Formats: sequence, structure tokens, C-alpha cells
Amino acid sequence: MNYSKDEVIQYAREEDVKFIRLTFCDVFGKQKNIAIMPDELPRAFEHGIAFDASAIKGFGDEVHSDLLLHPEPETLMPLPWRPEHGRVVQMFSSITRPNGTPFECDTRSLLKNAVRDASKAGYVFTFGAEQEFYLFKSDENGNPTKIPCDEAGYMDIAPEDRGENVRREICLTLEQMGIRPESSHHEEGPGQNEIDFRYSDALIAADNAMTFQRVVKAVAHRSGLFADFSPKPLDYAPGNGFHINMSLSPFNNGAVFSHMIAGILRSASAMTVFLNPCEDSYKRLGGNKAPKYVSWSHENRSQLIRIPAAFGEYRRAELRSADPTANPYLAFSLMIYAGLDGIRNMFPLVEPSDTNLYTAAPDVLELFETLPSSLEEARALASSSEFIREHIPPEILSIYCGS
Repeated sequence: MNYSKDEVIQYAREEDVKFIRLTFCDVFGKQKNIAIMPDELPRAFEHGIAFDASAIKGFGDEVHSDLLLHPEPETLMPLPWRPEHGRVVQMFSSITRPNGTPFECDTRSLLKNAVRDASKAGYVFTFGAEQEFYLFKSDENGNPTKIPCDEAGYMDIAPEDRGENVRREICLTLEQMGIRPESSHHEEGPGQNEIDFRYSDALIAADNAMTFQRVVKAVAHRSGLFADFSPKPLDYAPGNGFHINMSLSPFNNGAVFSHMIAGILRSASAMTVFLNPCEDSYKRLGGNKAPKYVSWSHENRSQLIRIPAAFGEYRRAELRSADPTANPYLAFSLMIYAGLDGIRNMFPLVEPSDTNLYTAAPDVLELFETLPSSLEEARALASSSEFIREHIPPEILSIYCGS
């Protein structure tokens, strides 16, 4: 439901809400929040809530530390794992400087700009997220271990799959928050799980991706487990992927869809540091269905982009390189701009690769561009990319690439 400001104030009064969490994230997508009391809602909506940003990387220093959070009423959702009496809700917030100008490191606002630019060009991009995570046991002090909660495999069932009840509770909690899971199952790794979402508009999909990790961690903690979204939690097992499904409307014709994919492929290497922002990200790429080469195919899961078997409104392109440490607002923004770039310039789409690139001969692999093999290489490619410099503010580029 899309609430207005007055409806949020009324909701807080009628539903015994005692705390409102104003949610935002840093440039790397790490979620942050400030809790305010219901009486502060009118001030929050009219003027914003000030916070000291100097301790948040990339948000300022001690000299210029004040920023303002402006809650967006249409994003109101309850946190069902909090008490029924004295309820807690959250709202995503935009960030401005004290003079009212948008804060350049507010990545959620960057995605809003990308959506607006796409709309001006006559297109709407929708996204569906697939995030993988491990469930590890906690020790007697409640600290996480690296011991998986089970030894089950891909799509196994209980009792081998000991994450079944946790996934069930996660899905039910998300439903109470107005988020619609599409499917869930055990993944290939021991204790590894995946929950997928039906596609939605870019901003809602990114908000839901942020909320999803929060819910998973909260539910896992209640079950005495630790949810790990890092790209390579176990050296001997598959890494965690953040598979991003992207659709285009109006579809118009197959050529437009092909140009979109061509645009994403063209900028894929330059975007990698934002899709795979930590050192361990590069331990994952190149194995266990995580791509290494810039390629695409209709169904082959060794490719960077896969076009799953689907028709009409369900036709989509699945980008398989990103991992859950990516900031979804930045990832979706760059995919939109790369897709628009391909459409505007009518970039031709290369022939699909239906070869298993994990087992292909060296002379075959030489035909493909490779994704960056290290964080250092990814930073260098982003820093030198005209596409990245056009769409990523210099402040954010400096934080990611150290330049």
C-alpha cells in the first residue's frame, strides 16, 4: 500500500507504533537506520531528521558532517519480528545536505535518476532478485561459526535440508511486510539457500533486496543460526550469487531487447567493481556457475548473461556475475544506463555461446573477453571507463576505486 504522510501519522497512532526506523545505506549498500518516536514524524516529513554522517564511510568528515534523512511514506512497512504492542516500522529515506541539495552519495537517489532517465527515453526496466546465502551454526556464545547447518545439496528436502523451516519463516515474514517471494529452495552448497522474488519496478526491487538481507539475518538469528551473504564463505563450496533478472517494457521487438543486452555486455567489465566490490568476490567468479567471460546464451548457466526460457512479460535477461555484497541501487542503476546505451546506439548483439565455458578448450576461450580477475583490476577498469564516469558521481567512484 502506498501511504501518504498523513496516513503514516494516522497508522502510527492507530497501530500502536512506538518506533519508526528511518532506513538508508552507505555507498557499499550496508544498511543503516535511525529510530525516531511517533511524535517526531511531522518534523521528519517537513524538515528531515539530522544525523552525523562523519562516521559513515564516504558520507563526510568532521567539518561537513551534518546530513538530513527524509522518510518516504510510500515505503512504510512493519517489522513483524518486533513486538505486537509498541510496534516498530521502517521507511526508506532520501538524503540531503542542510541546504536542501541532494546528497551525491545517496545511491537510492541515483537509482531514482536512472529510472527517470529511462522513462524519458520511453522505457521501463523491471527487476527480479535472486540472492543466495549460507546458514551457519552459532557457538555456545551466539557467535557465528563456519559450520553449515546441514550437508544437503541442490533442491534437497527435509530432513537432509535443515533450512526448510527457516526459509518458510523468512517467506512468511516477507509476506507480512508486503514483499512477495516467488520461490525458495536449498542450493548446491552445504547450508546454502536461495529465495527468489517476482519482478517489480527498479526502486521497489532494490528496496526489497535490502530488506531481504535484513529479514534473513533476523530470522536466522532467532533460530540460533547465522546468515552469511558473503561471496565465498567456504573455500570448498560454491559462492553466493546475486542473480539479477532484468526486463524491458515496452518490449517492442526482439531487436530492442537484443540491443539492451549488447549494452550491458559492452560495459560489463567496467561495472564489475560495483557488482563485485570486495576481494573475496573474485574467489567466486569463474567456478560453480559463476561467470568469468563476457558472453551470453539462452539457457547455458556458465555465461555472464542468460536468457531463461520464458515468453511475453516473463522474458528477461539474467546477469549472473554480481554477488550479494553489491549495492543493489548502484547495480540496477548501471544496468539501466548500460541497457539504454545499447538501445540508443543500436549496439549489435554477438552470437550466443552455447559452449560450457568451464570445460572449453583454450583456443575457444581466447575468443572471449574476460571479467576482471581481481579487485585491483576491476578498480582500474572502472576508473578508466567513460561510461562509469558519466553515470557514477566522482565521490562514489573515488571511494570504490581509491582515486
